[in-house]
Amino acid sequence: MTGEADPFGKVRPPEPLRVVVADDNPVVRAGLSALLTGRDGLEVVAEAADGREAYEATLAHRPDVVLLDVRMPGVDGLTALPHLVPLTAVLMLTYSGESDIVHEALRRGANGYLVHGEFTPDELVTAVRDARRGRPHLTPTAAGRLLAQLREGGAGDSAFGDAPGGSWPLSGPTSTKNLSQLQSDVAQSVSDRSTYGLSGREAEIMELIASGMSNQQIAATCFISEKTVKNHINRIFAKLHSTSRAEATAKWRGDGRSSMRGGGGRW
Repeated sequence: MTGEADPFGKVRPPEPLRVVVADDNPVVRAGLSALLTGRDGLEVVAEAADGREAYEATLAHRPDVVLLDVRMPGVDGLTALPHLVPLTAVLMLTYSGESDIVHEALRRGANGYLVHGEFTPDELVTAVRDARRGRPHLTPTAAGRLLAQLREGGAGDSAFGDAPGGSWPLSGPTSTKNLSQLQSDVAQSVSDRSTYGLSGREAEIMELIASGMSNQQIAATCFISEKTVKNHINRIFAKLHSTSRAEATAKWRGDGRSSMRGGGGRW
């Protein structure tokens, strides 16, 4: 957005894009505020520790974008989301990458879903600016969860449909285009996973393995220890009759080969 000329013909700089940061962790809030406020054209106008404070800050400051965590004491992010969406653009910024949470956040009108650890500072700034324009951003975990539900028919078109109490579709003309682009980048052939006998948690972890996450990243995403991740992986490999992540991914993605070029190493 370009600035406007004042009565003397001088061009005033454009108004900064105003942001509210909502997260129950004060360290996260402070870090995000310092990061964003230091960027040209961005200004954090308020911080909030839960959904209710985020809503009150939005009413008071009329921000262009709210960065919203999912899990917060009191009023959580998903509960606050339908109240915030009619007022401003909302970008989920969270450690929570579960498929049902990703789906529900998008269904309720979030302008994107970013999982901590999967974006750079520059990518975050771009996502904030694009959220204001109605251009959604999804980090790999969120994109993988959404695509998994779409493939399995669990989400259908409802990911962009009505939320309880009203309709908040993903706004902007690029939403469908971005999703189609995302789908084209991921293998479409999916095997009959029920034959492997994986539990729900094992299937979730296998999806993260297939997305290229390390044990440490999987542990952080699923809120479990790395030792628990390794135990799950041992069971997954046994059920998939695989000895490497590449081999397990090939079978999970429906690739008929027993192994993939490049190896991938053992866990």
